[in-house]
Amino acid sequence: MADQLAHLDALAQAALVRTGDATPLELVDAAIARIERVNPRLNAVITPLFEKARDQATSPQLPDGPFSGVPFLLKDFGCHSAGDPYHQGSRFLKELGWTAKEDTYMAAKLRAAGFIFLGKTNTPEFATMPTTEPDAYGPSRNPWNTEHSTGGSSGGAGAAVASGMVPAAHANDGGGSTRVPASECGLVGLKSTRSRVSLGPEYGEVWQGLVNEHVVTRSVRDTAAILDAIAGPMPGDPYFATPPTRPFLEEVGTDPGVLRIGVLADFPGQATPLHPDCVAAVHATAQLLSSLGHTVEESCPSALNDEQERRRQVWAILTSAIASHIDTLGKQTGKAVTQDDVEIHTWAMVEIGRARTATRYIEAVEWLQADTRRIARWWQPEDGSAGFDILVTPTIAEPPPRLGEFVSTAENPLGGARRSATLMPFTVPFNVTGQPAISLPLHWNSAGLPIGIQLVAAYGREDMLFRLASQLEQAKPWAAQWPSVRAE
Repeated sequence: MADQLAHLDALAQAALVRTGDATPLELVDAAIARIERVNPRLNAVITPLFEKARDQATSPQLPDGPFSGVPFLLKDFGCHSAGDPYHQGSRFLKELGWTAKEDTYMAAKLRAAGFIFLGKTNTPEFATMPTTEPDAYGPSRNPWNTEHSTGGSSGGAGAAVASGMVPAAHANDGGGSTRVPASECGLVGLKSTRSRVSLGPEYGEVWQGLVNEHVVTRSVRDTAAILDAIAGPMPGDPYFATPPTRPFLEEVGTDPGVLRIGVLADFPGQATPLHPDCVAAVHATAQLLSSLGHTVEESCPSALNDEQERRRQVWAILTSAIASHIDTLGKQTGKAVTQDDVEIHTWAMVEIGRARTATRYIEAVEWLQADTRRIARWWQPEDGSAGFDILVTPTIAEPPPRLGEFVSTAENPLGGARRSATLMPFTVPFNVTGQPAISLPLHWNSAGLPIGIQLVAAYGREDMLFRLASQLEQAKPWAAQWPSVRAE
């Protein structure tokens, strides 16, 4: 059964438990065996919690939720679990043996849904890079080609799910950190509407609202069903997204109707040209959408032309947040974080952030809020005319890069950050606006590397994304696509 389980999504594995065709312990033991067999080649799982997971699988207190008994992995950043190591990709916290004191609200909801946590996945230091190559744990490797990046910052999660270790894993997204690994690893990755999933109890918002919590999966239905399990406001949340009219899972397979879809095949204002493989993927998707009856035209929000200024303002938020986070870690651990404790690019961001004035920070916040309104008009014009339903773009600007390309040195401490900017012009704008955006594995290039396609809907319209994404999944199935390194 173990080899067969690797091919089942989370809902299918949960169904086996409900029908009595498998026990939670059988699912957990099979997943552990897959991790032990494949992880040495990929370095996706950095903290195994196997005995704890086996205890949970046999406990009479295992919740009878929609995913009861299904194995799951947590990214080692954001969604922490009580009593477990929590190192955030940092050598500083790893050497301290730091552990989380409590579950986040998301972790508690995942437990209530019946998921069993098998361990923690690799992530770059403090989740600031779109590749997973931390000094603390070494690089995660792409199962499609181990010389290439898994993306970041949820790269360990991407490698684990793509290779079949587990059917789904926690991810989060502050500039593309769910969608980038989804694209590079051939998975489904949704950044849901801002505040759809609570960041509490520790945070009301992270990076001025740029960060979103969710998962990477192999199926649209898993992505929808897990969002049903974790979405919704919690006490003290500063704001929350409009509740859906019905469960998101019910949108999967529902006819989306005829949608007005804009296609962006290259990014305005981007100095580096879009890779031909990504152009081909977008054009192929546009043709597929037209064949499905949708109205497709080349169009995008004109405000996206402000990409350079948007990057500058996001950088102001990000560097300020990292500087604050380093100070907070010093207070939490009782040990001040020094330049020698963190990676070169992290310390460079800290120094920039500490030099930032409060007025400059507020200027960045206000610019990004105005940018949100400029971009949103494409979906909802202020004059009441018909807007667009969906924007289609490549998820990233090139196929999965090779490992070692995002290097920072003492002479060039922001070299990795500058390289990052060329990779992800399509994802960051929608962290700014808070709109839902999903990456789908709709294309592979001639080298066998996955090329993700991003769909973006208006604020609060995950329902439309799930309808269209499931239509595309049915029209061009990807379930049979498996990487060369896989848990079979």
